[in-house]
Amino acid sequence: MLWSLFKILLFVGLVIALAFGAQWLLSLSGEVLVTFAGAEYVLPPLVVVLGLLVLMLVLWVVFKLAGLLIATLRFINGDDTAIGRYFDRNRERKGYEALSDSLIALAAGESREAATKAQKAEKYLNRPEVTTLVVAQAAEAAGEKDRARTAWKELVKHDKTRFVGVRGLMRQKLEEGDTATAMKLAEKAFALKPRHVETQDTLLRLQARDENWDGARKVLTAKLKSGALPKDVYKRREAVLSLADARDQLAQGNGDKARAEALEANRLSPELVPAAVLAARMHVEAGEKRRAAKVLKAAWQTTHHPDLAAAFAEIEPDETPAARIKRFQPFLKLDPAAPGTKMLEAELHLAAEDFPAARRALGTLYETHPSARSLSLMAAIERGEGASEAVVRGWLAKALGASRGPQWVCDNCGTVHGQWIPVCTHCEAFDSLGWTEPRKGMSATAALSTDMLPLLIGGPEEKMRPVDPDPDAATAPRSEPEIDGPETAETPARGPVNPDVVGTTRDAEEPVTLPAGKSPPAPQDEVPTTGGTSRM
Repeated sequence: MLWSLFKILLFVGLVIALAFGAQWLLSLSGEVLVTFAGAEYVLPPLVVVLGLLVLMLVLWVVFKLAGLLIATLRFINGDDTAIGRYFDRNRERKGYEALSDSLIALAAGESREAATKAQKAEKYLNRPEVTTLVVAQAAEAAGEKDRARTAWKELVKHDKTRFVGVRGLMRQKLEEGDTATAMKLAEKAFALKPRHVETQDTLLRLQARDENWDGARKVLTAKLKSGALPKDVYKRREAVLSLADARDQLAQGNGDKARAEALEANRLSPELVPAAVLAARMHVEAGEKRRAAKVLKAAWQTTHHPDLAAAFAEIEPDETPAARIKRFQPFLKLDPAAPGTKMLEAELHLAAEDFPAARRALGTLYETHPSARSLSLMAAIERGEGASEAVVRGWLAKALGASRGPQWVCDNCGTVHGQWIPVCTHCEAFDSLGWTEPRKGMSATAALSTDMLPLLIGGPEEKMRPVDPDPDAATAPRSEPEIDGPETAETPARGPVNPDVVGTTRDAEEPVTLPAGKSPPAPQDEVPTTGGTSRM
C-alpha cells in the first residue's frame, strides 16, 4: 500500500516537473539558428528539444531493426538466436514437465513410470546429472539392480554427482554383502566429503567390523571435528578402540604396546569395565597393586560388574578368606545398598563358610530383586546351614526361571552377549553393548538348565530318603540331608568352600552349581571377559 502511494506521488512529481520544464522553455528569450544544406533555420528552444527527442527515438528504432536483421542473418547462417532459443525453451519446458512427473511417480511408489519419465526428461533436457539420478533411484526402487548400477556409474563420471554415484554403489555392495568393496567405496566417499555423517558412520562400522582400529580412529576424529559427535561420546569410543587394540596387541605378544593402549582406554573412560579390568591386571603385573585397586574402585562406583570384583580379588590371590573379606571392606563401602555389592559380600562370606553372615549380607535381595545369582546364593546358604535337599532344590528351581540379571546387551538390537566386544555380533553396531538387564525373553538360559538339571532331578546314584513320619521330627533340630554317594556320616554335606569364590571371571550372572557335598563357587561365565582377543 505504501509502495503504491509512493509510485503515485512519483508520477505526479514527474508530470509537474515536465510542466514546469515546458513553461521554462517557452519563457526563454532567444532563438536557435540551425544551418543545414546551405539553408538556415531559426527555431525556438522548445522545438529544438522536441526535435532531439524525436531524433533519439528514430535512432533507437533504427538500431533495433538493424539488430533484427543481423539476428535473421545469423539464424540463416546456423548461429543461435532468439528464434533458436524459442525452440530450446520449448524443449526445456517439456523436459521439466517430464522430470516433475518422474519425481511425483517416484514419490507415489510407481518406480517403472518414474524411470520412463526420467528417460524422457533426459532426452529433452540433456542434463544427465539430474535425470540420471532420478533414473538410478527409480530403478533401485523397482528392484532393477543392474540398471541402477549403470546409472550410478554414469553419475560417477560427473564432478557434481561423483559423491552421489559412489554412495549409491556403496549402498548396493552393502546390500549384496560385499563388505570389502563397500569399504573401498566408503573410503572414496569419505575422501570426497569427509563431513558427511552417514558416510562417516558407515565407514566407522565397516572398519570396526574389520578390526581396522587405526582407520576407525581417523574417522572418529573427523566426526569430532565436523561437530557430528559430542566430546564425551568421542572419548568413550576412542577408549573402546584403544581397548580393542590392546587386546589385539596382547594376543600378538606386544606387552608394552598392549599396556599403553589399556591404560589409555582406562584414562579416557574409567567406567568402561573391560578397560578397567585389563588396566588393573597390567598394574598388578607391574607390581602396582594400589593403582590397580584405585582403577577398579573407580569403575565399581558406576557399574557393579562381577569382573571388577574378580580382578580386585586377583590383586592378592593367596590371601585367606578372612583376609579377603577385610581387604574388600573399602570396596564394599562404595555402594553398600547396591544388589551387586550385597551379592559380592555374600559370596565372600560363603568362601569363609560364614553362612549366617552371608544370609545377613544378602538380606531380602532374593525377594526384592530375584535373579538367578541371588537365588543360587540362597541355595548355597541353605545347603551350608544344613537345610534339606528339597529346600536347596527349591531355590535352584526358582533360579532356573528367574532373570539372569544384568548382562552385556546391545542397545541397538537387544542381543545378549556372553562377553563384551566392540561390535555387536548381530547388528554390527559399534560400541552398543551396555551392562543392563535384557528385555524379557532375550536372556539365554539354556546353559543354566544344563548345569542345574542334576541338582533338580538328582544323579543316577542320588535318591532322597523318605520323610520321617514321626510327628516329633518336626521339632527336632535340622540334620544334614542324607544322600547316597561318596559322603559318609562323618563327612557333612557342607564341604569346604573355595576361597577364591570371587576370584573367577564372569560376564553374566549365573546360578552357582551345587555338587552334592560341596558349597557353591561364585557364578562364573563360560567365556572370559578380558585377557584375550575378541572377534569383531
